[in-house]
Amino acid sequence: MPDFSLEAACLGPVCGVDEAGRGPLAGPVCAAAVILDPATAPAGLDDSKKLTARKRDALAVEIKARSVAWCVAYASVEEIAELNILHATGLAMHRAVTGLSVTAAFALVDGNYRFKLPCALQTVVKGDGLSASIAAASILAKTARDQLMVEMDAVHPGYGFAGHKGYGAPVHLEALRRLGPSPIHRMSWGAVRAMVGEG
Repeated sequence: MPDFSLEAACLGPVCGVDEAGRGPLAGPVCAAAVILDPATAPAGLDDSKKLTARKRDALAVEIKARSVAWCVAYASVEEIAELNILHATGLAMHRAVTGLSVTAAFALVDGNYRFKLPCALQTVVKGDGLSASIAAASILAKTARDQLMVEMDAVHPGYGFAGHKGYGAPVHLEALRRLGPSPIHRMSWGAVRAMVGEG
């Protein structure tokens, strides 16, 4: 289970940073940054992918209530097209860290890519299973993006966004062929263009 060993080795306020939504065919990429106090951190923090949706939602409420600071930020479909998904992810992370109400001195970032952030950082491969702060960020990013895609399902009906959240599920691919792309589909991606005959 994630703990605070990595945070304890850092000086100053430490935020965990993670993203959700790098892989989908539609919707923005989301990032979250979270500063936790080990004394008040919620129990049960873990990699968001290992938790049920109900558990993620419950923990997200606790994280927001009990963290020292948190912020969720996005990079849009247009920014993904302009920058590519990797750099759009970095932009969302930068926005999340910059948006914290407490300035972070150090960031623990899930993965192995050193994005440009407004503080010192350490990348941590599979960090959402090692660092409590990264696990909290993974939960906030996942729940925020999932909720946004549920809202997008009402704005752009017929694609099933509420169910698959923009990922390449068969029902999504079938709807994309039948309806064509919506304004939130990532038309910069060859897989999406190929599905609608523009590849």
